[in-house]
Amino acid sequence: MTYQISATKLQAYHRCPYAYYLRYERKLTSTEFYGSAALGNALHQALAQCHRDWHYCNPIPDIQWIYRCWDAHSDGLSDTQVAEGREILERYYWRFIADELAINQPLAVEGKIQGHLQVENLEFTIVGRYDRIDFLNDGLELIDYKSGRETKLPEPSEIDIQIGLYYLALEQTYRQSLKYLSLLFLRTGEKVQFQAAQEHQEEVQEIIGDLAVRLRHDRGWEPKQGKQCHRCTFARYCPAVTANPAPVPQTNAKPQLQLALNLA
Repeated sequence: MTYQISATKLQAYHRCPYAYYLRYERKLTSTEFYGSAALGNALHQALAQCHRDWHYCNPIPDIQWIYRCWDAHSDGLSDTQVAEGREILERYYWRFIADELAINQPLAVEGKIQGHLQVENLEFTIVGRYDRIDFLNDGLELIDYKSGRETKLPEPSEIDIQIGLYYLALEQTYRQSLKYLSLLFLRTGEKVQFQAAQEHQEEVQEIIGDLAVRLRHDRGWEPKQGKQCHRCTFARYCPAVTANPAPVPQTNAKPQLQLALNLA
């Protein structure tokens, strides 16, 4: 059975190995809550169709093409969500399509990439999802659509981890280096680019190597104190922040040494 880890999980490990251990190795439940993603999913699917199915015989599509793509993926949404999604896609069109001389066909849209890495005699399979991958003159740009209301950028260290994982997987998949990771905030029309470099891949390999040692020997999961501690759902078990921590509950979790890393 494959052991899976996402970019979110690797970022969690980097923040605190002990919290990572409790959540992903001991399988303790978390109290985190995630809201409905129906509107976000519909927006992602509409944009995927927009860039994947456009015939590219004309330089750019007109706004009616955007409306057709939205109509194809907005069934099941409330009237308010349909109107909100239409407005978001109109903003996207006028910001990123209408003023271009021509739009280029992407390398890939709404899919998965996979890579491999062996560390400490453990085989890591790196699997990641992407919204869009574009060709540039000197590499690739991976575009990540953000449809939520929160527009706060991730911490720099978390962006670096995400870049490093994608850098490794894209290089193996397409024999092309990642040039930019771009976050495109659909509600505001803002696009934020982060430049990628070989150093990001090397940093991620070091983090994975450190994780692999702990997984293999099942020890060394020390707490790492930081600003994340005040909102940690496992604080009551942590000796770093609790004077008399509660014992960690027993679970049926079993260690697995074949590793798969997901980017998203």
